[in-house]
Amino acid sequence: MLVAVTREIPDVGLRLLRDFCEVVVWPDKLPPTTAQLIEFAHGADGLLSLLTEPINGPVLDQLPTIRVVSNFAVGYDNIDVASCTERGVAVCTTPDVLTDTTADFAFALLLATARRVVESAASVPLGGWRTWEPLGYLGKDVAGATLGIIGLGRIGAAVVRRAAGFNMRVLYSDDVVRSDAEQELGVERVDFETLIRLSDFVSLHVPLTPDTYHMIGRPQLQSMKSSAVLVNTSRGPVVDNDALADALVNGVIWGAALDVTDPEPLPSDHRLARLSNCIVTPHIASATEATRSKMSEMAAINLISVLSGKQPLRCLNTEVLSDV
Repeated sequence: MLVAVTREIPDVGLRLLRDFCEVVVWPDKLPPTTAQLIEFAHGADGLLSLLTEPINGPVLDQLPTIRVVSNFAVGYDNIDVASCTERGVAVCTTPDVLTDTTADFAFALLLATARRVVESAASVPLGGWRTWEPLGYLGKDVAGATLGIIGLGRIGAAVVRRAAGFNMRVLYSDDVVRSDAEQELGVERVDFETLIRLSDFVSLHVPLTPDTYHMIGRPQLQSMKSSAVLVNTSRGPVVDNDALADALVNGVIWGAALDVTDPEPLPSDHRLARLSNCIVTPHIASATEATRSKMSEMAAINLISVLSGKQPLRCLNTEVLSDV
């Protein structure tokens, strides 16, 4: 058997794969183009992909031996699951193992934006710290503020648990009523428009779907408080970044923090990358040694399980498993 891995991943996963079968790893730091991916993975039985690789029907038609695509991510908007299912290809992901790490980072971004940490720290080596200033780098209080969570799944709920330590009022908006979570976390379900209007901080935790594409656009930004902060650790296209840049420049909202952008990577000359009231990080919410190692291990186990005829830890289209 042959498995193609589309980028270097933590060694624990590669060791598992190499103990199971022959493995080829894409050697470059940058992801392969679609044409390069097809050539690289030709003849492979399994593909361990990253979110940077679009996997769709035309790609799979050029890779007819692929039986499983194991995504090194909890999200899977890079994969056309329906096309995989049509071709009997199992699709696996790595949920749960990155929940707390991503929630930590989302709350870190919230705090850093509220207290202008990046902006103020950057001023020190430039000589901007001349004295203690009563009006210097005034930020926003987090304790006691209202936090709006859009998407109360695993990560959204973990952010709520962190907010409890700051005595925040938490509102949530979700297509699904989370009654058990409401009772456990002490959150209040409101409609999307009410959440946008009342929240001091809005944190996004939804998958990228046709329904969530640009769910935060000009109308939503106009409805937010002028003192509000937007945090996005979900997927870049959930936010209309041009509308967000205009809102930040014109004082429609106070600040934003983005670990995901549209496009990715964000061009260095993009307005969002140059605004003092916007923090942009390079999609690193799950980037701890322990978490990325767990993701590597789970992605490898998923792939090996499917190719061995066993039940993987997480499969999105289990109906194909009897066929692989």
